Parts: sequence; structure tokens; C-alpha cells
Amino acid sequence: MTKIETDPKLDFHQVLIKPKRSTINSRAKVDLHREFRFKYSSVKWKGVPIIAANMDTIGTFEVYNALKQHDMITALHKFYSLEDYKNMVQKGLDPNFYMVSTGIGEKAFENLSNILNEIPCYWICIDIANGYISDLVDFCAKVRETWPDKIICAGNVVSGDMVQDLVLYGKVDVVKIGIGPGSACTTRLKTGVGMPQLSAILECAEYAHRFDAHIIGDGGITCPGDASKAFGAGSDFIMMGGAFAGHEENPGEVQTQSDGTQMKVFYGMSSQMAMNNHYGQMAKYRSSEGRELKVPFKGKLENTVLDYLGGIRSTCTYINAKTIKQMSKCTTFVIVSQQVNNAFGG
Repeated sequence: MTKIETDPKLDFHQVLIKPKRSTINSRAKVDLHREFRFKYSSVKWKGVPIIAANMDTIGTFEVYNALKQHDMITALHKFYSLEDYKNMVQKGLDPNFYMVSTGIGEKAFENLSNILNEIPCYWICIDIANGYISDLVDFCAKVRETWPDKIICAGNVVSGDMVQDLVLYGKVDVVKIGIGPGSACTTRLKTGVGMPQLSAILECAEYAHRFDAHIIGDGGITCPGDASKAFGAGSDFIMMGGAFAGHEENPGEVQTQSDGTQMKVFYGMSSQMAMNNHYGQMAKYRSSEGRELKVPFKGKLENTVLDYLGGIRSTCTYINAKTIKQMSKCTTFVIVSQQVNNAFGG
């Protein structure tokens, strides 16, 4: 029997963060670094918990070089070869600030093994669009058994029950949250499946923290305020794709349009372009669930990073959060009234 959940589910644009009396008189006094211990891995990690998405226009060595300067992580895309990693290791590759990404299946496991057996690495990102299939949990458990000390991230899901399965049965340290919120994703249009990202984070954070695990809020972040809302809702880490697109460090040529504006190409990993680039074609049994976009050229990635970090620090001064860890305890969301009416069909 079809079930309808009648309580409204909310996205970032449907809420604001309520300010409160604060003793923090300067953004400079806010510490955005966090130190983590993990449920299964013995690795302790400290850094700024922002991750560049493992898309082939975002999760690159060039982006890694820029983000590591701010102690931020890059989830490297899964199409890098062992030789690519070896070449980068010779130039200096800090295992604190990159993830090796993988899909699931025998070939993916073999490729992951080849890389991890030769490259220093703390983080593994097991990434598929539909985190609800049983093969994901089984693959995660296999990876945990093979590399018991790695920090394992896996997803994507949007509900507490699947967070529980991935943590308890897949032995995952960090669960990646988000189905369809990304600017280059069309899953919601093509399948009708998804969950507004703010509500997904709120639910999944509660389950993950109950089991001493963590979550990554993945997708839907369009501005620094959205990043603050994700942290305020309980995200331990956030992952961004489109926000990190369109810079000098991203691959591809700058294209000058007829009106003189400069653009760069950015596309989802389930798009027709991604399928053609990496697999030669789009398989006939599937449809494209990603967009191909041209985004304004933004110059150096450093500028965007500083804008986001400055915005998050400013949020902290408004809510009296001295550290990024305190943001979820200091955040009260207020629902934008017009959006409430829409959520209830008004």
C-alpha cells in the first residue's frame, strides 16, 4: 500500500538560521578545524571538514593542491590510474587530504587494491548513486575486512534506516547523504526519487551519531549560507561540486561567449557527457541522470574557498559558536513562511 509522509521535508532555501546573543566579537576568533575519531578506523584526523566532490571536473589533483593549503579534503575521481597516483606521490601527496574513490563490483575492488597496495592513503570513498542496493553494504563490509584501518565513507542515502545498515553491517565510518540535490544532478526529474537535503541531513545525522558514526552532507550547497545550514543541521563534513566548478584549477578550456562572458563546462557523473568520456557511450538500459552545464569562470579557487570560510565564520559569530563543531548545538532554524504554505499545499 502506498504511504504518504505528511510532515513537510525542507531544503536549504526554505529555512534561515535564527541569530542569538553572542560573545564572539570577531570572525577571527572562530576555529573551523575539527578533530575526528572514527567508529572503526583508528586514524585520527584534523582539518576543515569540507570536501571537493569526486567528479572528474572537481575531484582532481589540481583542486587537491589548492584545497590542501586550507586543510580541506579532495575526493579524487575514480578514473585516476595507479600511474597517475604514483606520479602525484613523487610531487607530494598528503594522505590526510585526499580520498581514493571507487564504485562497487569486482573490477572496482581490483582497481582499489592496486592503488591502496602502493599509495599512502587514509580515506576511501565508496560512491554510487543509489546507496539502497544490498551490494553496497556487502562491498563496504569487504573493504573494511581487507583494510580495517582505513576511514571508509560510503553512500549516497537519505534515510536513517540505511545509515544504520551501512554503519552496523557495512562497517562504514562516514555515510554520504544526498540524492538529487546537486546542481548537475537530474535524478529527481528522471526518477521522482529524492529527499530535500536539509531534512535528509537532520534525520541521517541523528542516526549516525547514535551509532558513533559521522555523515557528509553531499550536494545542494549553492552559497556559504547553505554550507552553514548543512553544518547547523548536523553534517560533520560537507561535500561540494558545483560550488568548486569553473575555476582555473578545474579541467577544460575557458570558453568566451558571444556576449563576452567567460564560461567553463561542468557536468554530472551520470550525464551523457560523462558516460561518453569514460565508457564510450550511454548504456541502453539507463538514461542520463546528470546535466551538462556551463558555469561562469571564477578565477582562482582560492577566492571561492575564502568566501565560503568567511561566510561560515560569520555564521558562527551570529549564533555564538566558537568552533565548527558547536554549530549544530547553536543552530535554531526558522522556516520561511511562504515556503511553509507551499509545503502544505497552500
